[in-house]
Amino acid sequence: MMKYFELFDIPVAFHLDEAALKTSFIKLSRECHPDHFTLASEEKQDEMLERSTEINKAYKVLGDFDQRLQYILTQKGALEGEGQDKLPQAFLMEMMDINETIMDLQFDPDPAMTTKAKEQIAAFDAELQSGIAGVLQAPDAVNNEDALSSAKDYYLKKKYLKRIYENLDKVGRM
Repeated sequence: MMKYFELFDIPVAFHLDEAALKTSFIKLSRECHPDHFTLASEEKQDEMLERSTEINKAYKVLGDFDQRLQYILTQKGALEGEGQDKLPQAFLMEMMDINETIMDLQFDPDPAMTTKAKEQIAAFDAELQSGIAGVLQAPDAVNNEDALSSAKDYYLKKKYLKRIYENLDKVGRM
């Protein structure tokens, strides 16, 4: 797998210099754009098409905070894989009320209850954001075991909240 941060020659960080990322992306895109190789051999054209595709993929991942967080955690070996990482039991207990509300709304839609549930989810999300912000912005956080553990916990909780919100949104459209 291509090392995305190395590709763009930027330091590995949870929060990065978005302008530097974009500048590097534009430079690489221009250098490797397949249109510049229309007269080259078919092999070279294929190589540049593949390289251009990787550059675009890397930019998409690093340009989105959630994808960048997942990428870093995966690269650092902090994520075990789909379905293998466990959420803290205390968090799951906190989510029980919201999940019960969503189940109730499936059988008895109520716009006021839906709004209240969305507000609860937003409050949990805001609490998560404020709790992790300082950790992720710390210098060299990507190389600190405690910071990586906190980032993993945050990532898994945020992913769970996103799923709950999507389920609630589906119920609201029923």
